[in-house]
Amino acid sequence: MIARLRALSKLIDRVNGGLGRAVSWLSLVMVFVGAGNALLRYCGRFVGHNLSSNAALEAQWYLFSAMFLLAAAWTLQQDRHVRVDVLYGRLSPRGRAWIDVLGTCLFLLPFCIFAVWVSFPSVAESWRLLEQSPDPGGLPRYPVKTLLLVALWTLIAQGISQLIKHGLVALALVGDEP
Repeated sequence: MIARLRALSKLIDRVNGGLGRAVSWLSLVMVFVGAGNALLRYCGRFVGHNLSSNAALEAQWYLFSAMFLLAAAWTLQQDRHVRVDVLYGRLSPRGRAWIDVLGTCLFLLPFCIFAVWVSFPSVAESWRLLEQSPDPGGLPRYPVKTLLLVALWTLIAQGISQLIKHGLVALALVGDEP
């Protein structure tokens, strides 16, 4: 049973790690889109026409949203999330594992499940309407809204992976490293 749980955890880690590394490249794309749009806006002053676009502006924040949302599970996996560790750093590995197990069970998973439940109707309605930006020349809104649900599900999966790893340490079924 422990071997199966560890295999599941490794699979989740591999998927979320790959997704996180892939979306990290979006930062480069975002910089090029932003710089290109700024350059076009600046050049537009000389030709007397607006060369920048709402689509480029929106693409920039869509890319930022994708980076932030889709890398959240990877951030959790890498233990790079924000933590108030006044006591955490002083605890033994087993004590830290218990804190992580309790935090995952009491806060992370319930919050993510609640957020999926609350967000789903809005995302479904956005897809039903094929919601568009209210700005002229803007982009569709339903894909970026969908990223929220995808991010929450990857965070739930990563929470389960973390729960497996830290739970095994907390119960002293494996060594001190998750």
